Amino acid sequence: MKWRKLDGTRIEKPLLDAVEETIVRETEAGYRLKVCIGTDSQVRSSIIEFATVIVFLREKKGGFMYIHNHKVEKPMSLKERMITEVAHSVDVAYKLCDLLDRYKVELEVHADINTDPLFQSNTALKEAMGYILGMGFVFKAKPDAFASSSCADKVV
Repeated sequence: MKWRKLDGTRIEKPLLDAVEETIVRETEAGYRLKVCIGTDSQVRSSIIEFATVIVFLREKKGGFMYIHNHKVEKPMSLKERMITEVAHSVDVAYKLCDLLDRYKVELEVHADINTDPLFQSNTALKEAMGYILGMGFVFKAKPDAFASSSCADKVV
């Protein structure tokens, strides 16, 4: 997986190494961190582009993110696409959870799914919530899921 920063700088190290260096640097600078992971997608003709973000929040001092984009050429229903977004986020969260636990960094997984039944994405809410909570992660959906609905949305 190729990751980058918002300014386009590529992260050349393995993700775990880059995240650990980030945690060490930020905590040594006096920041308390929280990590939020989310994914969003856009359909463009027959291609679906996904963007997964790892958002590092500095308590009361802003934040920054790492970004991974990838595309698939496969038709998907809206519900399948929503669950695929969640799967990408859970996959990254699972890779990072031991490291984050070691440094006592809070972790949330954000789903770009609306809690309002009037929205189409709501059809995937129960499955997404069960998937994320079943993996032992803190779950956030819209309007609280800024990592997916705002951050990933801007880079997809």
